[in-house]
Amino acid sequence: MKVSIDMIDPQFRFRSRFIRVFLRYRNEKSLRFMGNMSQKMLGGRKSKKLNCEEVSIERKDGTYLRLLVYSAKRRMKEKNVPGVLWLHGGGYALGSATRAIPYAEKLIEAEECVVAAPDYTLSGEKPYPAALMDCYTALAWMKSHAGERGLRPNQIFVGGDSAGGGLTAALSMYARDQGEIGIAFQMLLYPMIDDRMTSDSMKDNDAPMWNEHSNRIAWKMYLGGLSGSDEVPAYAAPARAADYSRLPPAFTFVGALDPFRDETVCYAEKLNNAGIEVELYEYPGCFHAFDQASKRADKSRDAIEKMLAAYRHAVIHYFAE
Repeated sequence: MKVSIDMIDPQFRFRSRFIRVFLRYRNEKSLRFMGNMSQKMLGGRKSKKLNCEEVSIERKDGTYLRLLVYSAKRRMKEKNVPGVLWLHGGGYALGSATRAIPYAEKLIEAEECVVAAPDYTLSGEKPYPAALMDCYTALAWMKSHAGERGLRPNQIFVGGDSAGGGLTAALSMYARDQGEIGIAFQMLLYPMIDDRMTSDSMKDNDAPMWNEHSNRIAWKMYLGGLSGSDEVPAYAAPARAADYSRLPPAFTFVGALDPFRDETVCYAEKLNNAGIEVELYEYPGCFHAFDQASKRADKSRDAIEKMLAAYRHAVIHYFAE
């Protein structure tokens, strides 16, 4: 799907011209470089609205996973609130846990919770399953520390944008199959979940922010030796899953010009067919991560408002077994 300027919502057109120029990932080398730069540039970012505690969790190999734990500044430690594990986007190759800050601020303001964001292993360091295992490690930490952190152990939510949305879907499936930790709700925004790249919205997509070319490079890095094979597991690319039963209720939104449009819609349909509650919103004239590209645009605000409404609904209605 070739995307011309007149296809883009007028409120995003000016910004889209700059995005096309400055966010171009020509090859694996440039994506790796940007991955390293994003960690250095974003790693020390702070929130003015929230308390942040940095936690180090030891992995099985003796290395440590950095986890940022955000909470309301006036929060009482003993208060019983939901926990949200937020997984940042970036094609599995870019970004830092601090990219969770805008979402954490909005979620905590909407309905008090504690948000934990892991600095999961980027694909430039190690391919799948390193990132997923880091996310599960962070999820297990939230469950085991629920009491001391004032979290409801049966109300842990998982959310993420783009690749973080892909990890949200994968983690929901992995946790279900492991049977150790129940996830009560999943918020996956325009998720990156299908390495096969055969959908109409993906083919020839040259939209701003993220497109077919950058997506192909990113999947190759993330899958490593599995790339291009039929052996890619659903935990790596959740669109390949055969079983969508017993997954958490879900919320998602996506732009109509996003290369992930079709795979997002397909994921929602499969959840619905499996009897899972799901909310899906599609925004005409919007490209990938439009809510981040222009936060004041009408459709960006509407999408976030709908996410927060779904989150409030989940706090009242959704609990894991």
